Amino acid sequence: MRIPKMLGGFLTAALTNYVYRGFPMNRLLLHICCAPCSVYCIDSLREEGVEPAGFWYNPNIHPYQEYKARRDALVDYAGSAGLELTVWDEYGLRDFVRAVAGDLDRRCPLCYACRLEETARYAAEHGFSCFSTTLLVSPYQDHDDICRTAEALAERYGVGFLYRDFRTGFRQGQAKARELGLYMQKYCGCVFSEEERYAKQIRKDRERFAHPL
Repeated sequence: MRIPKMLGGFLTAALTNYVYRGFPMNRLLLHICCAPCSVYCIDSLREEGVEPAGFWYNPNIHPYQEYKARRDALVDYAGSAGLELTVWDEYGLRDFVRAVAGDLDRRCPLCYACRLEETARYAAEHGFSCFSTTLLVSPYQDHDDICRTAEALAERYGVGFLYRDFRTGFRQGQAKARELGLYMQKYCGCVFSEEERYAKQIRKDRERFAHPL
């Protein structure tokens, strides 16, 4: 896992629907965090006449069985949806934990930067004119930080960043994913987000076993 340097000089352009200036949308690399989040993004891009190529790079997902379940679900969905997909397979538990251990409460910006930097780099090296990400569909992510990070990386690697506010279709995409029987994860990705997801249960268990049985 490449640990990105701190990003500076973020672009401050208004976050509206556009293609990054000077970069046609004829080759779009779409970073995909998971199959369910990709459903609406792919559908809406195709409605615009844009055929994305999918890119799996998510070393932030742990433990391994969870990583494998999400990766394999996307591979299966890409096949059924006729989506070109590149799997950059890297299970990055140790590197990720080392990178965020100093400030767990601010791990998310590093996580965004790590995945989007690899996406931008891959796009630049493989002839894509621009990139985007399914992270933009989630109302639970820091949308503005994702956009600032992607803009800075687009400038750094000389490719475009295609912004779309996919959040409007989040519920629709999740509903379709369930209808399709896709694997639906219960937490964002890293082991720390899993802990947050089950924090209430963890507290209850701690209280339950606070005294000898």
